[in-house]
Amino acid sequence: MLETGTFNVKDVLVEMMDLSDSMLDLAYSAILYSNPEIAKEVFKLEEKMHSLLYKLRIAIMLGARNLEDAIAFSAILQMASAAEKISNAAGDIAKIAESVDITRYLDQEDFEEAVLNVKIKPASVLKDKMLKDLKLETETGMSVLAIKRNSKWMYSPDESERLKEDDLIITSGPAEGIPVFCKMVTGEEYKEKEVVREEGIKRKKITEEIADLIADMKNMSELMVGLSYSAVMFDSKEIAEEVRDLEELMDRKKEELEISVIEAARGITDKGFFNELRGLLHVAISSEIISDAAYEIADVVLRDIQLHPVFSASIKESDEVILKLGVKNEDIFEKTLKELKIETRTGMFILAIRRVYGRWVYNPGGDAVLKEDDLLIMRGPKEGAEKIKEIVSAQK
Repeated sequence: MLETGTFNVKDVLVEMMDLSDSMLDLAYSAILYSNPEIAKEVFKLEEKMHSLLYKLRIAIMLGARNLEDAIAFSAILQMASAAEKISNAAGDIAKIAESVDITRYLDQEDFEEAVLNVKIKPASVLKDKMLKDLKLETETGMSVLAIKRNSKWMYSPDESERLKEDDLIITSGPAEGIPVFCKMVTGEEYKEKEVVREEGIKRKKITEEIADLIADMKNMSELMVGLSYSAVMFDSKEIAEEVRDLEELMDRKKEELEISVIEAARGITDKGFFNELRGLLHVAISSEIISDAAYEIADVVLRDIQLHPVFSASIKESDEVILKLGVKNEDIFEKTLKELKIETRTGMFILAIRRVYGRWVYNPGGDAVLKEDDLLIMRGPKEGAEKIKEIVSAQK
């Protein structure tokens, strides 16, 4: 294993990949709940990411013995640099929470992965239980990003941490998992909050268009990151080319959003509304930067660069696993993803479905139907790997 001093490339790369994922979730939670405290934690993690990339560069320079090594390591550096760009974009998103409240423009229902902020009530079945015993990811699809106990925050809490009454917990996961998770946390049936927007008809229409574009860009950027790692993991030019196409689509969406923001800002004298539009534009720009970073990762496959084995090892040791499984279990043939509730049952997020006749369906919705010999590309917690294999391929 390539190493120098007290660290090795694999360990640093694993930490960078996991860190960029958690930073994105925390950044979105900061703006969804207009919480500057969470934003400050994102900034700390951003500094940590810079330090990790510095370590990685040193280790690789010391480890390259010949041209072949240098070429293989250049790909790892390219992907590590992309992970840092994702973390920088997360930092930019978090900064918005310090200056403007844009929560009324962000509808959780439009997000493929929701971020939830909820307090543990006396009737909660989670109270006094350790995280590792609850297996929340494979039971509800939700993962705990942070816990606030009194005035203290715990980010990426240890699995041995016990949840206490009045803990405020921040989680991320599929929107369909929210009702079940909220009932576990509060002991009460989940009730959606109504968002009241006091604005003119024209302004409302424009801002709703912007909010829809923001949600599309967020969902697409996160999909692209997952697909780019999948392309590398399975050495698939087909998936890498899709990432490239999505990057071009993201550019067009950003242009569309810029035009919408300019239109919405025309004649505006309300400084508060103007700042909200500026905040939304910053979120969109950051999403586009994330998509560019995803394309940088996929570009390694498109250029036929032979990766050093350290990358495959780092993927396997990451907090999340990437799986490729064929649909073999006849019990799920012709059933929709909504019926199967795969995300809430296993915590695994389906990035793409490849139909037997060659067509790809990316970011499939709940109405997507699984068919015999479909190929699924998924990412999620290690604990969900065995469950998903049993559901999809009838493997035990």
